[in-house]
Amino acid sequence: MAKKIDTRAVGLDVGLAFIRWLSGAENLHYGLWTGLEVTAGNLRAAQDAYTIKLFGYLPQGPLRILDIGGGAGETAKKLLALGHSVEIVVPSAFLAARCRANAPGAVVHECRLEDYAGSGPFDLCLFSESFQYIPLADSLPKCAGLLAPGGQVLIADCFRTEAYSGRESHGAQPGGGHSVNRFRKSVAASPFEIAAEEDITDAVAPSIDLEQQFFNVLGHGVTRVSDEIRGKRPLAHWALARLVGLFLSAKRRENLMQRLTGSSRSSAAFRTYNRYQIVRLQRKVGPASTT
Repeated sequence: MAKKIDTRAVGLDVGLAFIRWLSGAENLHYGLWTGLEVTAGNLRAAQDAYTIKLFGYLPQGPLRILDIGGGAGETAKKLLALGHSVEIVVPSAFLAARCRANAPGAVVHECRLEDYAGSGPFDLCLFSESFQYIPLADSLPKCAGLLAPGGQVLIADCFRTEAYSGRESHGAQPGGGHSVNRFRKSVAASPFEIAAEEDITDAVAPSIDLEQQFFNVLGHGVTRVSDEIRGKRPLAHWALARLVGLFLSAKRRENLMQRLTGSSRSSAAFRTYNRYQIVRLQRKVGPASTT
């Protein structure tokens, strides 16, 4: 039986290759665009500014850090360079391999946080744009069992606002994550409390505009070539359309063209439906801290 094509791994491989070519690093996170023109040439500077902002919330070190959903290992590499000890939990085999290549000093666990069998203890559980992929019922309770006394949780991620009522109501919208209200209720019911937080939505939102500009450039190329073939080689255009139809349904083709030529994914939409928060949690003082 033919093996199933791993389209996610292929997409990650191509995406990382492009980001590496464009910026010189395999960063998968948003950029912080304060004071920067929103251009592809400034992507590396914006992503570096994001990392500086995030690291400003680290407790005093050196720390033993569990980097949860560690991307391609770029953040872990920087943490190691600062003298911290890092273990990475990442469920993708492809990304686990990139973590081992980019951060060879880190211990990499190829699994979900929910399935992680280590015991730590860690000084910090770090979620850099990974918190949204873990059920609220699992994330903070799991961290509570992995942290040393005085250990903390650092989260940097998107959360959905009350304005977002689902894909059925709004269509595909940029951003994502847990409802910010449900997240706060989850924290209140956990052994943790908020020690520090910052809303950086406005600073990261232009990342969406840059991403859409890139897709629009691709869309312009696809449309231009399609129009040229249709006008001069109509039979060839018909054959290509039929070939594409074998792999993509009409709905998928519609969604793809909307992605390539549309403008609904924007920084304005991101600001409406998301809050991008940096939140540092510490254990509550009193009986709740032992639960």
